[in-house]
Amino acid sequence: MNSSPHEEVLIGLVSISDRATQGVYPDQGIPALEEWFARALSSPWRTETRLIADDQAAIEATLIELVDRVGCHLVLTTGGTGPAQRDVTPDATLAVADKVMPGFGEEMRRISLNFVPTAILSRQVGVVRGKALILNLPGQPKSIRETLEGVRAGDGTVTVNGVFAAVPYCIDLIGGPYIETVDQVIKAFRPKSALRPKPIA
Repeated sequence: MNSSPHEEVLIGLVSISDRATQGVYPDQGIPALEEWFARALSSPWRTETRLIADDQAAIEATLIELVDRVGCHLVLTTGGTGPAQRDVTPDATLAVADKVMPGFGEEMRRISLNFVPTAILSRQVGVVRGKALILNLPGQPKSIRETLEGVRAGDGTVTVNGVFAAVPYCIDLIGGPYIETVDQVIKAFRPKSALRPKPIA
């Protein structure tokens, strides 16, 4: 059974970077995500944030904490998804998964390939743990936005949907709150049978 349409969605944001953790440069992933959600969501939301190093055990422990103990409905990671030795975010994500959702990784790479050929090097994955969806996003703010929103033509028309279009319905299916979006940023897709009437302002 789905939750109340007014229930707040709790979003875990995990930025994974040795150098940001060490203070070499400021983290950009979490601020970029919080700015995006402020534009994209019309239903209530709040975040739980973590900045951690590229360490598989630490990533696994953080994901488990955010889902099992904090109760996040959605967890987004940024960074650590490439082929380098310290890039272990997908490995940690798969290690804590109950179900793998391969379509998310496939689509994230397909979107990014519209912008950079090196997107093929990404190992991003999407998984379900309990009643939470966990997605690995890129580390750069521009790439994060492109992955979530998709590809737009010069006139602003969406030519390739961003992955977030499918996230609210996925959260519905795994028992989370009903998430509504700002259509001009990202239009959530649901089958007609799953749509709820918009609240009267």
